[in-house]
Amino acid sequence: MSEKTKWYAVYTRPRWEKKVAEVLTHKKIECYCPINKVIRQWSDRRKIVHEPLFTSYVFVRVPETEFCRLKQIHGIINLVHWLGKPAVIRDVEIDIIKRFLNEHVNIKLEKTPINVNDKVKILGGPLMEMEGQVLSIKNKTIKVALPSLGYLMYAEIEASNVEITERSGATEIEMHYPLHAAK
Repeated sequence: MSEKTKWYAVYTRPRWEKKVAEVLTHKKIECYCPINKVIRQWSDRRKIVHEPLFTSYVFVRVPETEFCRLKQIHGIINLVHWLGKPAVIRDVEIDIIKRFLNEHVNIKLEKTPINVNDKVKILGGPLMEMEGQVLSIKNKTIKVALPSLGYLMYAEIEASNVEITERSGATEIEMHYPLHAAK
């Protein structure tokens, strides 16, 4: 097959993310349903629960000719659109989501516009050599966000592993994370 495949997001019925991913896999359609490990506390115990990171979204890697086939799959409502066209998700975004989920638990998402402030380079730790902007500083850790589909994804990084590469001049250090490695 010589058609170029790209990652797209499909919107699913509520709480159908895992079911849709199973059906897509069964139909041999490449897909990714990001699963977050969340620690839940009950009165008598703590447990790690596996939940979809993005509610009602599953990522699929298909050529454009497969769009009609996707819409026929039970549980898929539609493709996610941006400016009237199916939204293309960059490979690097999918890779970073996978990496975040492999290295962190209790990842938080926040729907937010992206603000440009101080730019930093991560010098050590799991996100070494990535560039981003500072969101907040708390107890010697910096929260670095990773935007995907208009969300910020948070992970804590030791402040000693961050170097400021450009100052924004803002009084409060806030930031989010572009999706590329330092060159």
